[in-house]
Amino acid sequence: MAKQLPADPDFVMLWTSAVDWVSDHTRLIFAATLFGLLIVAALYGLRLVGKRLSREPNPWRSVIGRALASMKPWFMVPLAAELIATFAHAPEDVANIVNFVFVITATFQSALFLRELILGTVEVRAAGKDPHSGLANALGLVRLFVNVALFVLAALLILANLGVNVIGLVAGLGIGGIAIGLAAQGIFRDLFAALSILFDGPFRVGETIRFGDATGRVEAIGLKTTRIRSIDGDQIIMSNDKLLDMQIRNLNNIVERLVVLNLPLHYANDADAIASLPEKLKAVVQSVKDCRFDHAVLTDFAANAITLELMFHVTRGSADVRNGARHAVMLAAIRCLKEAGVAFYSPQSDAA
Repeated sequence: MAKQLPADPDFVMLWTSAVDWVSDHTRLIFAATLFGLLIVAALYGLRLVGKRLSREPNPWRSVIGRALASMKPWFMVPLAAELIATFAHAPEDVANIVNFVFVITATFQSALFLRELILGTVEVRAAGKDPHSGLANALGLVRLFVNVALFVLAALLILANLGVNVIGLVAGLGIGGIAIGLAAQGIFRDLFAALSILFDGPFRVGETIRFGDATGRVEAIGLKTTRIRSIDGDQIIMSNDKLLDMQIRNLNNIVERLVVLNLPLHYANDADAIASLPEKLKAVVQSVKDCRFDHAVLTDFAANAITLELMFHVTRGSADVRNGARHAVMLAAIRCLKEAGVAFYSPQSDAA
């Protein structure tokens, strides 16, 4: 006949205390269970609302919906058990076990919730990016970093709750991280610069920018470099970190452009004829499409000519529109001065 193994005294004590607690607090446990079920039902309802919101066209509602939809049943049930154990005055051993399970599930559920919020925000900010561009590929790295960071932090919190000394572990991870960071600091600088371009959006592919002494159209934004086609036709390849250290002027975001023309007038011109020019030039500018007159005034007695400054605004930011408007105004100004009997200064006129 097989010999029966003796029962574990700790397990027997736990079982006995649990049975006694159930028998002595039946009504209280029943009420707490109903309350816990209501909480689970409410959370499940929030999860269904989250799934519906996640399909909304509004991106921020979709982010919130994804976060709510991330609630898992393995979190809801321990939450209800924790409420039952708390309100029904469960024995200490039973309460400790329930609390232990609840802390683990709540920690991982919090990590899931934060992950959906962070990644959803990143995806909203990256909306419209070319899926084959370097910045779109950077989103994969962002997801990896967020997942690793959040779940490593969750694991450390759980280990600390179990009484494990995590200070040495964190110190070891910190030393390893410092070594890796020093070895690849250039790569990380360019990577974070690429993420800065992603989030801050100082320029996008296809826009024309001016940086340093160069001007060109952005062709590609990668994880390490940005490629720009200059106005001379050559391709400029700049590291993201060095590019962001420079002053960048985005020429695509210009609402309107200022044009200043300095007209050199001959000293032999009649003063009354010159005095009539501002009003006539104002009419010239107003007759050209997309132009707004600012002023036309004499500004300088130069060595060989009287300088008349004509300033106007082109109300469309395109460089092509600006060039066309300036061309039209200059031709009209030549005709205007000829009709007014006012001559431009030129070296040939002195020779004559």
